[in-house]
Amino acid sequence: MKKMTTLLAAVMLLASITACGEKNQDDSSKQGAAPTAAVSAAATATPGAAATGKLADVKKAGKLVIGTSADYAPYEFHKNIDGKDTIVGFDIEIAKTIANDMGVKLEIKDMGFDGLLAALDAGKVDFVISGMTPNAEREKIVDFSKVYYNAEQIILVRAEDKDKFKSMDDIKKATVGVQTASIQEDLAKKQAEGATIKSIGKITDLVMQLKGKKVDALFMESPVATGYVKKNTDLVISNVKPQADKAGSAIAVKKGNKEFVDQINKTLDRLMGDKTLDKLVTEASALSAE
Repeated sequence: MKKMTTLLAAVMLLASITACGEKNQDDSSKQGAAPTAAVSAAATATPGAAATGKLADVKKAGKLVIGTSADYAPYEFHKNIDGKDTIVGFDIEIAKTIANDMGVKLEIKDMGFDGLLAALDAGKVDFVISGMTPNAEREKIVDFSKVYYNAEQIILVRAEDKDKFKSMDDIKKATVGVQTASIQEDLAKKQAEGATIKSIGKITDLVMQLKGKKVDALFMESPVATGYVKKNTDLVISNVKPQADKAGSAIAVKKGNKEFVDQINKTLDRLMGDKTLDKLVTEASALSAE
């Protein structure tokens, strides 16, 4: 009796399994053969699979929101184009290309340089592109793309004071202007020890401080300083230079978004590889000098 009961139970169990299999098969044919979890997982791991994480969020939203501080020509700056105030620059052209490669629209948020990484952390922007140089402190809180542009560090002074500054020792006796939270701020504090350091949020305001004799010198990147020299005959680049490696600019992304960074790097590789980036820098520099 016990064997009979066991056999009967086995038969019933087999019938149940067979019925379940037939039900799933029938349902699949009616519903378009929905994949199982195992199949879905395998599919997402194959090349060309749908984007995930931040990249997927951007594509779903249909727009790429970038944070920048548009006072840093030729990287990013305001320009009157056809009677309309427009943010332009080679950083902006890079961002446009990245957005285009992702198949989305570009939205630009202009803010103070010192607030960019906070906006990124808060999710107010998808990435930061603003002539930003990766350093150990920043890399603790964000991930960076590859460096796409290198610039030399220089000191901008009034033309009348060019011969006044013959060495960094002379700079140490001056009042030095720097952009708040910038690499130049760090350089000035380390290499112009003893100088009065004046940190200001916007480059345009720093230049006005220099022209108005509120500061004696500005630590800046070469392409930015060159643009101001072309427009202002009363300003020159000093023969005195900070001791620093060329400051490379990269795009900052919130940590943990490797696929997003990889996609950005693909665009940067192409722009650098075919020399398009060189052309964008030249065009932006010419535009800023107009």
